Amino acid sequence: MTDLVPVRRALVSLSDKSGLEGLAGALAARGVELVSTGGTAARLRELGHQVRDVSDLTGFPEMMDGRVKTLHPKVHGGLLAVRDNAEHVAAMEAHGIAAIDLVVVNLYPFEATVMRGADRDEIIENIDIGGPSMVRSAAKNHAHVAILTDPADYDALIEEVERYDGATSLALRKRLAAKAFALTAAYDSMISQWFAFGDQGERFPQTWTFSSKLRMGLRYGENPHQQSALYVPVGPHAPGIAQAEQVQGKELSYNNLNDANAALELAAEFRDGPAAVVIVKHANPCGVANGDTLVGAWEDALACDSVSAFGGIVATNRPLDAATAEAITRIFTEVVIAPGADDEARAIFARKKNLRLLLTGGLPDPARGGQAIAVIAGGLLVQDRDNGSVTPDQLKVVTRRQPTDEELRDCLFAWTVAKHVKSNAIVYAKGGVTAGIGAGQMNRRDSARIAAIKAREAAEKHGWSEPRTVASAVASDAFFPFADGLLAAAEAGATAVIQPGGSIRDEEVIAAADQAGLAMLFTGVRHFRH
Repeated sequence: MTDLVPVRRALVSLSDKSGLEGLAGALAARGVELVSTGGTAARLRELGHQVRDVSDLTGFPEMMDGRVKTLHPKVHGGLLAVRDNAEHVAAMEAHGIAAIDLVVVNLYPFEATVMRGADRDEIIENIDIGGPSMVRSAAKNHAHVAILTDPADYDALIEEVERYDGATSLALRKRLAAKAFALTAAYDSMISQWFAFGDQGERFPQTWTFSSKLRMGLRYGENPHQQSALYVPVGPHAPGIAQAEQVQGKELSYNNLNDANAALELAAEFRDGPAAVVIVKHANPCGVANGDTLVGAWEDALACDSVSAFGGIVATNRPLDAATAEAITRIFTEVVIAPGADDEARAIFARKKNLRLLLTGGLPDPARGGQAIAVIAGGLLVQDRDNGSVTPDQLKVVTRRQPTDEELRDCLFAWTVAKHVKSNAIVYAKGGVTAGIGAGQMNRRDSARIAAIKAREAAEKHGWSEPRTVASAVASDAFFPFADGLLAAAEAGATAVIQPGGSIRDEEVIAAADQAGLAMLFTGVRHFRH
């Protein structure tokens, strides 16, 4: 395998012509023959370069609206020929095939065409055939050919031809080939996904290919001995925590992003409502509140469980102001996520140099579709996103007592929070504020008791006359299999209950609620989160 290969002929065919001027100038200065197609050839001539048309090289004109122009032996023979193979060299001489040493190609803008809502015919026309074929031919024969698919790599190639007197090194060609195959794989992945999901409406296609691109390395994984990185999908996808701008703070870890995502997803549930603050610890909410002001919502959310909030993650549904920033920085906080932050808020956070401030520019749509993926040994578990929600008219009152308007509002608030709490989940809420959260227990009764304990501790710490669970609403993410969990909530002072229903013991649970004087609502929807 040859190390240095002189670049004597380059084939250039670009949709994205950024950086072309500098690259073409460097190649022309070295006497490289430029072969090109259509609009790229026209642009090179505008820049003052001599260009040979591909049709002149092949002896065939571009045809079929440009669908056929580079799919020819004189192109692919020039790319695939092994230069130190006597039989290949003889075939080139016999058929008048000239070697091509460099290919500069990027592909039709398939993703952009889909994203702007083009019709089916236009989308199909933006499936590139000749481009990927040239990319793959050049990349396969990287022992002799360099392949450029990204304008970000133009400077590296220019530097090489300057350093090696017009040649490229094997190290560079190998790196560019790997990048080229990743490009064609991702490109085909986008096309296959569009055909499956967008064009044919499949939910779980027989073969599902998807690709992702490295966004950044992370400090470590769930534990310091685990390495980790953040990837983002290639192709159309909803924006989220992975696209947030990190304004300041230490490098992010796997846990930081996992927790930040949990906080942002819950804050997004309130994007059209009053000011809301979410505090998360280990991917579980430990305090959530609505309020007239963001700083007021922060104080109420913190009061729910200030012990767990230490070292936590904070998300808001509104841009951060100075008062809220000042309040948040009074305790140790790992990450703050918000749609934005004013200059005063940024200056206040800047005093805490290790605190990570992530600005998203907006909030994701909690009702968006899509699928969630979990890795298991030997496979992937794929399911629809849990984008379910309920409205008051969907609720069924199953007890003798009807909920008051205030209880109904608190039931819906608690239900929204419970959707984002690890199962078994119990959430007490009062006045648009979480009073106690019980998460991740093996039985629902213990979750109810733990949440009540936290509420009592909060009352003692703040000098309240009674816990906020008194006269609260309580949400359960799944049905009560026995009455004991419901009775534990009643003992804590809850007066209204919202739960999916559907247990074989529903009648027993309803009877217990009636006996305790509770109002109980069934949603018919479950929100397990494991």
